Amino acid sequence: MPRNNLEALQAEPASSAIRDTAKQNLKFQNLSDNLRRGILAGTWAVGTKLPTEQQLSLETGLSLTTVRRAFEDLVDKGLVVRRQGAGSFVAAPQRSQKRSRYVIGVLLPDTQLYYPQVLQGIEEHLSARGASLQLSTYHYDFTRENASIDFLLDAGVDGLILVPTLTGLDNPQQRVAELMALPVPVVLLERSLDDLGPGDRTEHVCSDHQGGAYDAVMHLHRLGHRKIGLLTRANEAARSSNPTQAAVIAGYAAAVAALGLKTDGHVTMAFSATKPEWEADQAEHMFELLAGSGATAALVFGDREAALLEGAASRRGIRVPEDLALVSYDDEMADLAQIPLTAVSPAKHRLGVMAADVLLRRLTEGDACPLYQVRLRPRIVVRDSCGAKLVRNL
Repeated sequence: MPRNNLEALQAEPASSAIRDTAKQNLKFQNLSDNLRRGILAGTWAVGTKLPTEQQLSLETGLSLTTVRRAFEDLVDKGLVVRRQGAGSFVAAPQRSQKRSRYVIGVLLPDTQLYYPQVLQGIEEHLSARGASLQLSTYHYDFTRENASIDFLLDAGVDGLILVPTLTGLDNPQQRVAELMALPVPVVLLERSLDDLGPGDRTEHVCSDHQGGAYDAVMHLHRLGHRKIGLLTRANEAARSSNPTQAAVIAGYAAAVAALGLKTDGHVTMAFSATKPEWEADQAEHMFELLAGSGATAALVFGDREAALLEGAASRRGIRVPEDLALVSYDDEMADLAQIPLTAVSPAKHRLGVMAADVLLRRLTEGDACPLYQVRLRPRIVVRDSCGAKLVRNL
């Protein structure tokens, strides 16, 4: 036999095998598609037992191998379940469900003093709703803030609760626009664009620190004080970017103006020292400034500074609250002072709960959810340092 004819005969079985394989693939796929259409059309209801492989093989004339492959395809697609010793049954339809366990990213400047109660509120609310939390901090370092947000996004969070840097920036509105453009929903916590008024489209939950300071001055005024001072502090690096301090100063100034307590058109009893200065025991100097102003009462930001001021007053023979009434701002450790401090108390735990609730609503309701802009006014917790209890006992 010529060599070329031999080669042709040898090649023929391989070509035939390829065609047979293609036909078998087409047959099993056709059977799978026919069965799938019957299931979706209701020919076999959910839970109904399907014909056996042997029955289908006899009815269709297909090999058992082809029928078995068709069943395996339906099982892979979730349309059929096999029960050992019982047969093959129509499976319940697999409905696409929304993810019920959200992962929420939380960005805080730190986890000291003010924020542990906030974080507790967030965590408790998320846990009660079956969601979890991923935390990151940037320690008031703006250069680390974006890296912390990227870390949360890379962790696959579904939404973000952010306490970002907004004050002290050249263009805080642009910064907010960047945050709102992130690929997941964002709720700002203790941050908003107050200057924009109705132009602020951020979703946020904030303390009304201006209102808290305003109420503190009004409280002292009701107790008979007409010369009310303000003492503040801030971290040196964050002095220009401390939104709480700025709000407290604004609230104090608004109350002084509303009560007509200005001297020569100026607020003359507001004094500030940086936190390192307070730590260097400059409370004596701050007390001298306050006493020199003639003030009989003061709002002090925050609790530690107010406690230090108490000590400075005591060393000078000035009694609190008889000679000098004090209200601290923050209520973190106000009750631990030698003379327990009356304090403006932001609703920290409630802030966390509400921020988590707003974000979960946004995630579950989407655009149908109204825009939440929540502002909680702090309350005043009356203790011994303001003299209110003495007045009640008269």
